[in-house]
Amino acid sequence: MQENGRKRSAVSRPRRNDLSQENIPFYLSQGNETDLFQHAWSNQLPVMIKGPTGCGKTRFIEHMAAKLGRPLYTVSCHDDLTAADLVGRHLIGEEGTFWVDGPLTRAVREGAICYLDEVVEARKDTTVVIHPLTDDRRILPIERTGETLKAPAEFMLVVSYNPGYQNILKGMKPSTRQRFVGMTFDFPPPELEQEIILRETGVDEKTATALVKLGNALRVLKDHDLEEAASTRLLIYAARLMKSGLSASEACLAAMAEPLTDDLETRDALMEVIRISLP
Repeated sequence: MQENGRKRSAVSRPRRNDLSQENIPFYLSQGNETDLFQHAWSNQLPVMIKGPTGCGKTRFIEHMAAKLGRPLYTVSCHDDLTAADLVGRHLIGEEGTFWVDGPLTRAVREGAICYLDEVVEARKDTTVVIHPLTDDRRILPIERTGETLKAPAEFMLVVSYNPGYQNILKGMKPSTRQRFVGMTFDFPPPELEQEIILRETGVDEKTATALVKLGNALRVLKDHDLEEAASTRLLIYAARLMKSGLSASEACLAAMAEPLTDDLETRDALMEVIRISLP
């Protein structure tokens, strides 16, 4: 296949998540977030999701992509992410130079959902490439090929970040933030978090209840002894280890205390809270 005088190689086909209606990832709504997301998609509006690590942002996007029947491209943003990583680049092969689409370009071509996870970690010049896709134009100019792609109605851009990590150097510019519909996530209330743990792990109700109480006890320590709160994800990890036969102490040390801190004294203090909270 020739494009702008250059071949698009078969190896450039994307690796994407095709999430079917028959296999919608489990997600338990806390409010109207599923309705809001669907309205944003129907109106061709980009979405910005804010919330702490491990509160369910990525699972929510996977759930909604499957519910809407759209392919999902997920990009984990980092300091070295370049515009070419998103849009694409020319490569040299045996038959000469050919163009390879990046995940953002693939999503636009296919009318997929493109999810930029922790977008504030990306370089500032990288996020500029999304601006034409987040206003009424809904276009993606590809300077290196001379193309200008018009996003189909099914395409959607979603970004997320953790506001707790924001500072002067790592924060979303107001000119970028105001291009999105915003949603704020937090950890589920205890009754919902318990139901999530039960559904995700199969542990008994007593264990799920104790883990939720433990998680909330540890979250009080955020900004005091801990930089990051104990996430729902970590509670699920601990429950799975316990379900497979590890003791509560071993499971919580590996899945909670160790990931939350590198300081030995703080880790020991966490383990004391764990021993008091769990049977």
